[in-house]
Amino acid sequence: MLTIYKHEIKLYIKTLLIWFVCVGGMGFACILLFSSMQESMEGMAESFATMGAFSDAFGMSQLSIGTLIGFYATEIGTIHGLGGAMFAAIIASVILSKEEDGHTSEFLFSLPVSRSKVITAKWCAATSHIFLFNIICVCIYVLGFLILGEEIPTKEFLLYHIMQVVMQLEIAGICFCMSSFMKKNKLGAGLGIVLLLYGYDLMARVIPDLSDYKIISPFSYANAADILSTGEISVSATVVGVIVLLVGVVLSYAVYTRRDLAA
Repeated sequence: MLTIYKHEIKLYIKTLLIWFVCVGGMGFACILLFSSMQESMEGMAESFATMGAFSDAFGMSQLSIGTLIGFYATEIGTIHGLGGAMFAAIIASVILSKEEDGHTSEFLFSLPVSRSKVITAKWCAATSHIFLFNIICVCIYVLGFLILGEEIPTKEFLLYHIMQVVMQLEIAGICFCMSSFMKKNKLGAGLGIVLLLYGYDLMARVIPDLSDYKIISPFSYANAADILSTGEISVSATVVGVIVLLVGVVLSYAVYTRRDLAA
């Protein structure tokens, strides 16, 4: 089991680095660019805050983009939230199905290790990459704040990134479950799920009839503007997210341990 875990960690280390450079690097660059754009941002902050549905969807009505923390919530929060969710989907949506798609399942399951242990090793590898991705990104964002000499609202900042991890684990659980059903890699389906959930969250923030149902999307409880402006989270949405995560993982075990796998 440990051997399988180490193999999966090594297999996706390049993917981790690529997504860290893209997401974390872009966020870090945006933080550093803020000082040169601050004056123009302060001038536009009031206009952006009164753009109705657009402002509500991207949190500009809650925090001023003329401040670094407001800019972080509306701009970098979007980059990190969507990028982190897509990274989690990429890892989880192929980690089980690739054995059949790559015709390695016959070899893997001829080893003296049960299917449940294989699933456990793969899930642990996926979650390890998610944690590593977030830890590295948070460190580089903090470095950006320190370089600019800006104060970080520690409680709100940590709470936001903790909820980002929960959100990414929920998406990983959904995609991991999907992977247990598939004989072919469905990377596009995993990314499609992320975009669908993100789009639904945006619509639920601007359409009153959907506001009561926005907890369906994990982006609802991991929104940067909501958390950084209030320091609070939606408990009900988080509970729903954790339940979806657990159901996804449990269902993965139930399906994959009983399926006839293609050689």
